[in-house]
Amino acid sequence: MIAPHGGELIQQILVNQHANEYLTKGSSKLSSVVLNTWSLSDIELIASGAFSPLTGFMNLADYQNVLQRMRLADGTVWTIPITLDVTNEEAAKLEIGSEIGLKGPDGNLYGILLLEEKFTYDKQQEAQHIYGTTDINHPGVQKVFNKGETYLAGPTFMIKRPSHSPFDTYFKDPAEIRNAIKERGWQTIVGFQTRNPIHRAHEYIQKVALEMVDGLLIHPLVGETKKDDIPADIRMKSYQTLINQYYPKDRVMLSVYPAAMRYAGPREAVFHAIVRKNYGCTHFIVGRDHAGVGNYYGTYDAQKIFDNFSKEEIGINILKFEHSFYCTICESMGTTKTCPHEKEAHLILSGTKVRQMLRNGEYPPKEFSRPEVVKVLMEGLNQNEP
Repeated sequence: MIAPHGGELIQQILVNQHANEYLTKGSSKLSSVVLNTWSLSDIELIASGAFSPLTGFMNLADYQNVLQRMRLADGTVWTIPITLDVTNEEAAKLEIGSEIGLKGPDGNLYGILLLEEKFTYDKQQEAQHIYGTTDINHPGVQKVFNKGETYLAGPTFMIKRPSHSPFDTYFKDPAEIRNAIKERGWQTIVGFQTRNPIHRAHEYIQKVALEMVDGLLIHPLVGETKKDDIPADIRMKSYQTLINQYYPKDRVMLSVYPAAMRYAGPREAVFHAIVRKNYGCTHFIVGRDHAGVGNYYGTYDAQKIFDNFSKEEIGINILKFEHSFYCTICESMGTTKTCPHEKEAHLILSGTKVRQMLRNGEYPPKEFSRPEVVKVLMEGLNQNEP
């Protein structure tokens, strides 16, 4: 089986006696900070090994190297800073060398940080390096400018799992996914990241990839996303419907990825690939404008960024796909690599246009999206409308 990034699957979830000691100690004897949902999901992904080789929130050396070189201080490829922010006032109360309780928005104690370092940072610099812009309209940039002024660094341990309802059935740690892959006897596995419903274009590239490998991991992100993205619970129902009716069930695995969406385009494409390698994938699909938002990134920038690294450094096979569409003349799905016809024959709808149609009760054409999927999305969105 493919090795985790850095060679070892990090496991920092405290159980039984050790966890109980901290939970009993609670907030009365621990200095603590309250996390937002983004940082809470990061703790779990660090502790479960999804973010291997990270063992905690980044120190200054790793942070600066990630910004400037897209690597950790030791040279390991890593493109997104994983940091824990607090205000200067909060940071001043925390002592280096102490154990810091990490509480969720609900006030419960979820993790422990062994505080090794505190450092300030330049928000403009971080935004420019990671997102390629300092435009406050970019959702990732907005997050950076809303953060506290100081980052806390050190090893992080999880002592209590956050709720994954209503996705408990589909929630699996990297070690569990790896075991499931072994049980199925798959040697090669392609991962597919998504925060959107799977329409015919996505289905096409997944199935092309599935012709090359033993299994497909559909791994939708169910953490924090933009307000206008389709809610995760509705998307999950649409994935289940699609898989049940249009995929060979013995060759597809559906599991949720509980991370927040960064919308960092090219850098997040590399990050997503590395994380799926930690889950056991040998291949990863990167299509048009992966992890993009608005017009901040070029159509295929998320594919070009991989040219900065050797295949050995990334350690996972990247499958680069052109934008796919339905051609009314070919009467089939294709890309510009396989279809000779003009754009007028290509059926392409933007995500914004599709969401608008669904909310207006209009069915996108069956060549764009499976009618069964559209029905699930439309019913879900209508139920969510105030």
